[in-house]
Amino acid sequence: MIAAQYKEMLNGKSVIRELSEYAAARGKEIGYENVFDYSLGNPSVPAPEAFKDAMVRLLTEADSMEVHGYSPSLGIVSVKEKVAASLNRRFGMNYTQKHIFMTAGAAGAIAHAVRAVTVPGDEVLTFAPFFPEYNPYINLSGARLKVVPADTENFQVDFGCFSEMLTDQVAAVLINTPNNPSGIVYTRETLEKLADIMRQKAEEYGHDIYLISDEPYREILFKGVEEVYVSKLYANTISCYSYSKSLSVPGERIGYIAVNPACEDAELIVNMCGQISRGIGHNCPSSIIQLAAAETVDETSDLSVYEKNMNLLYDELMKLGFTCVKPGGTFYIFPKALEEDAKIFCEKAKKYDLILVPGDTFGCPGYFRMAYCIDTEKVERSLPALRKFVETEYGGSKRED
Repeated sequence: MIAAQYKEMLNGKSVIRELSEYAAARGKEIGYENVFDYSLGNPSVPAPEAFKDAMVRLLTEADSMEVHGYSPSLGIVSVKEKVAASLNRRFGMNYTQKHIFMTAGAAGAIAHAVRAVTVPGDEVLTFAPFFPEYNPYINLSGARLKVVPADTENFQVDFGCFSEMLTDQVAAVLINTPNNPSGIVYTRETLEKLADIMRQKAEEYGHDIYLISDEPYREILFKGVEEVYVSKLYANTISCYSYSKSLSVPGERIGYIAVNPACEDAELIVNMCGQISRGIGHNCPSSIIQLAAAETVDETSDLSVYEKNMNLLYDELMKLGFTCVKPGGTFYIFPKALEEDAKIFCEKAKKYDLILVPGDTFGCPGYFRMAYCIDTEKVERSLPALRKFVETEYGGSKRED
């Protein structure tokens, strides 16, 4: 007998992937350059030359077993040392390699973190809007994902709802800042209040509540936005990171868990992750990619294009009368649709070869996501199509000014 739960999942395929496939098929008809595909969050800038150089050197000069052999189950020690040192330099932490566990991207990091601090039946809270893959990440671990409704005024945190939902059944809270899909960065005030409430509830209930911080967009911050390292504010924090966006290497699938040294069970959790890998087959990420990432641990791609693209879209959306909270990072923008049903709105946009993702899948109906990790030239060419879409379907701009 086949597994019914995975069979059932076939009926709920990723809307983002389906739209991306539609865009690719449409591109074969009219040329992909004429399809304004804002569906998939796939980094659009090249990896840094330093990363390529590291790969070439490792392939041509390093010992074959070092770069092609199995890595230790907890990750290559020299790599973990460099990751820890980088975090300590940047954020004033005191990690050692014993607090770091190498993973296959942030998804792998979350998979391990959730299993380390929950048992089947526990609840994990997250905040709308949220990355829809959190559903399988959490629910297929045996824990249950619960979603705190969105504060659509600014996409920070609705603390009233959060406090009500933070019951004694909650073992962990999962946050994502900078956020996919909204592009919003949680303020220091938001994070401090979140941490205060979690500490109070943990003391009241007599058990730890872990904060799992999903941080793949940590390096994509825009001008004037404060960078706050979540682990500085709450002891029981597990940071889940990916180099996919910072180095533009999503296909290499490399990231890590960093367990806050202030957490009483920090080293134990890392060691447990090695055992969790045995159960989910997520073990021993690529040795050569670990080594190359370590050599470029403080590097990033040229991420400035994302802020340029954001400003182009935000300014145009405002002129056309959309309601939108301005992003503080990532390569996503999350406006409110011009009609109640964002699915219908996005379906209409297809007629203008605009590929937009309805917000329902992110737990926020009535909104839509644009992933603007595309060439700036293409963003500029999409603006007339966006204007035509609004003028034709909704009678033009809704603004008086």
